[in-house]
Amino acid sequence: MKHIKVGDLMTDEVVAVVWATSFKDVAKLLAEHDISGLPVVDDEDRVVGVVSESDLLLRQAAPVAAGSAESSEGSPVSEVTAGEVMSTPAVTIHAEETAADAARLMTRRSVERLPVVDEEERLVGIVTRRDLLRLFLRPDAEIRRRVIDDVLGDILGVRADAIEVHVVDGVVALSGVVDRQSQVPVLIRLVEQLEGVVAVASGVTGRIDDSLLTPPARTAQSMPW
Repeated sequence: MKHIKVGDLMTDEVVAVVWATSFKDVAKLLAEHDISGLPVVDDEDRVVGVVSESDLLLRQAAPVAAGSAESSEGSPVSEVTAGEVMSTPAVTIHAEETAADAARLMTRRSVERLPVVDEEERLVGIVTRRDLLRLFLRPDAEIRRRVIDDVLGDILGVRADAIEVHVVDGVVALSGVVDRQSQVPVLIRLVEQLEGVVAVASGVTGRIDDSLLTPPARTAQSMPW
């Protein structure tokens, strides 16, 4: 079954900075492009870190000596660079990974955006939570087509007229009969994994309850030697 890849969703025109980019210039770029974070790259476009609004605010809020504009580490904020305040190592993802992989990684690492890198860890794009949320705006007709063609037809080999498929606002309702009861949970799980599916309501049953069937015992005579 085909899944939406990160490369299909990412923005390939990425605003990035280098280690030496000043604190002020980073803040200016974040404001100009209305974004919350920027990848920091080296001379070969490899991602070495990410600098975010939170990183800047933490540095700016660092205690300073009375009457001084310097940070606790002795450097004026105006002279601080992206490399000094960035979070590292950067949490990145490859373009060939799925949108579901990106969503899980964002949730696990509590980040809003992921720099997308190629096989040599060079920056090729960026994917955000907003990009992933677009998946839930997929038309119901497209979701229904994927259920019928990809799941029922290509994977399970179920006749198109055996299962009724209705999709409303991303909720998939299934009804009908398949050959074996063991196919039902597989069908539901595969449909739930489709991008854009919010929930699955199933009224599908199996003609044969193969969960009660046990394979015949193997005897010494039936064993191939």
